[in-house]
Amino acid sequence: MSIAQKLRNEFALSELQTQQIIRLIDDGNTIPFIARYRKEMTGNLDDQSLRRFAASLQHDRAMAERRGDVCRLIDEQGLLTEALRQAIHGAATLTEIDDLYRPFRPKRRTRGSMARDLGLQPLADNLQQPDQPLSQALRLAEHLVRTSEALPDTETALAGACDILAEQWADQAAVRRACRRLMEKEADIICRKSKDSDPAVTVYDMYGDYQEPVSRVRDHRILAMNRGEREKQLQVRIQLDPVRAVKQMMTHLPPFHPSCHDLLMQTAADCWKRLLFPSLTTELRSELTAKAEEGALAVFSANLRSLLLQPPLRGRTVLGVDPGFRTGCKLAVTDPTGLVLATGVIYPTPPRSAIAESGRQVLELIRRFNINLIAIGNGTASRETEQFISSLVREQGLEVPFLLVSEAGASVYSASPAAAAEFPDYDVSLRSAISIARRVQDPLAELVKIEPQSIGVGQYQHDISEKKLSDDLRGVVEACVNEVGVDLNTASVALLTYVAGLSPAAAQAIVSQRETGRPFASRRQLLSVPKIGPKRFEQCAGFLRVPGSEEILDNTPVHPEAYAQVYQLSEILGEPPSPRLAQIAAAQPAEAMAERLGLGLLTYQDILEALQRPGRDPRDDLPQPVLRSDIMEIGDLKPGMILQGVVRNVADFGAFVDIGVHQDGLVHVSELSSRYVRSPMDIVQTGQPVTVAVLSVDISRRRIALTMKGIEPSKPDGSGQSAT
Repeated sequence: MSIAQKLRNEFALSELQTQQIIRLIDDGNTIPFIARYRKEMTGNLDDQSLRRFAASLQHDRAMAERRGDVCRLIDEQGLLTEALRQAIHGAATLTEIDDLYRPFRPKRRTRGSMARDLGLQPLADNLQQPDQPLSQALRLAEHLVRTSEALPDTETALAGACDILAEQWADQAAVRRACRRLMEKEADIICRKSKDSDPAVTVYDMYGDYQEPVSRVRDHRILAMNRGEREKQLQVRIQLDPVRAVKQMMTHLPPFHPSCHDLLMQTAADCWKRLLFPSLTTELRSELTAKAEEGALAVFSANLRSLLLQPPLRGRTVLGVDPGFRTGCKLAVTDPTGLVLATGVIYPTPPRSAIAESGRQVLELIRRFNINLIAIGNGTASRETEQFISSLVREQGLEVPFLLVSEAGASVYSASPAAAAEFPDYDVSLRSAISIARRVQDPLAELVKIEPQSIGVGQYQHDISEKKLSDDLRGVVEACVNEVGVDLNTASVALLTYVAGLSPAAAQAIVSQRETGRPFASRRQLLSVPKIGPKRFEQCAGFLRVPGSEEILDNTPVHPEAYAQVYQLSEILGEPPSPRLAQIAAAQPAEAMAERLGLGLLTYQDILEALQRPGRDPRDDLPQPVLRSDIMEIGDLKPGMILQGVVRNVADFGAFVDIGVHQDGLVHVSELSSRYVRSPMDIVQTGQPVTVAVLSVDISRRRIALTMKGIEPSKPDGSGQSAT
């Protein structure tokens, strides 16, 4: 089956669509561009499906290259038969290809190779002949001993022949395949505390005496055990009944004479214990880890996407607070556009506890700049800082809500060269406060400045291949940025870098041109920017917005390549490009009008949708963040209490929800819904406001169990004000 045929079947596409997608990818088009502006060619595949298509295409081409290399290497040895060639080309995985190549791969010096050097291959072959009794093999062994000074006796000769057979069997593709499947179905993974483990490390206690079938072990447990093993806290092994394994082996070996049974069974047992089991254990654990990493990446990607697409709180002047003890709480005031108006430091927390003086400073800032939202970082001293802010708001009768903001990655960004270039006049600690304030005003624009793996919304993200993690998460960020769109005249270099088709150098060139005092009046002016030619313009233009442009289409997702058709539609219906034009056009037969304009139906419908709401931000349609005006303590919680909260993280075993007590509660997957839940992400997303009930509270261990069963979904009012 060709690569195109395989992809066609996998993605349920027509042959033409499959070929067109491959051509679009090979021509250097970006995934966001293909997904948005080539829908007719792709069968309307979404961004995620196209990324899977591109990954499958790359994998299948690597497979084809590997097949070619293996066939060439075997052919160079003069051992490539037509049957073997067909088997290699029919192999479905790289593992199967490597199994077929294994007998022909150059080997290091082994017991089997040393036995061959002693001339024992004929004896090994004789032992496998179904019509040759053991007595015949013994006579041959005696002959070899007499004619070779290196063989002291027949026992040595037989042992060497058995070593040859053990290696041959371990290299047979059918044997490996059968034993691999047996391990996947029947093996257990066993975990114990290592002898040198630190008794103070309790995070691995549940794995101190743990055993579970490999077929049922959950992804997060694999990653936890791997980490414990790396930290020398755990010992992990795979267990399978060797008798069962040897029986499975023997069913895939050629028949032999009954008199050789005991000797060859011993050889099979040695083959399993010394060669097959260690090799297949390594393979199995690698496969379990790869599967677990894929699952963790899926969780991390979904959480990251939800976090990036949180709706911005527009039109607010924000006081950002980066809590601290000894160094104080850093403050930054930003106007509704994110411009820094003022900064400062207060010391309401120990050791100074200058509460009165700190209160005066905060009140002065609130009144001077008409602050209408306070964003508090959730790191060290956040609990004490939130208490200070809550008391101040309550005592002064202020109508200024506050919310906790994840400051994951803020310190990484504030110490980065990018932050130094953006805020050269501010101390590192003050940059963190600025970042916290801006995360509320536009989460996407601020969070793209941080490496995705530093944002901290994943599950065991530090246990995943760094390159794989970086590549996958960059795709998530890129998809979010291009889904929302970017203001060409205000976007930072970091944000522009994620726009389809823009390299870091091109993004910097755009900002440099703006800094000369020449803001962009239209999309077309991009073509005057160094490093942006026709191809790059084609890829990026539709995702860049120019709100002040005289051309209304420059503030919509309509691509410049379709402007002519929009004006043709305008001429036909007698209305300039506007929401009114979209309304009139919607009353016309869509297919006929699209055909008249020379557009695909999907593209035509996208154009009408874009015209209906120029400048629309898709994030505005999502629930607003939950704001608070008071706080609770974990000791205030009682079973049965109904609370509003915000999902902070989603794992494959449940969701962690911030309910305002400085300790996230866990809604176990079994408590997310009254119906069966395959994945928590089918029910909740990071950043989503939810209504929960308290199941239990363990104050000493700071554990809160929550449920969402039988509870009406939270319906925050327009301000997002929490009931708590």
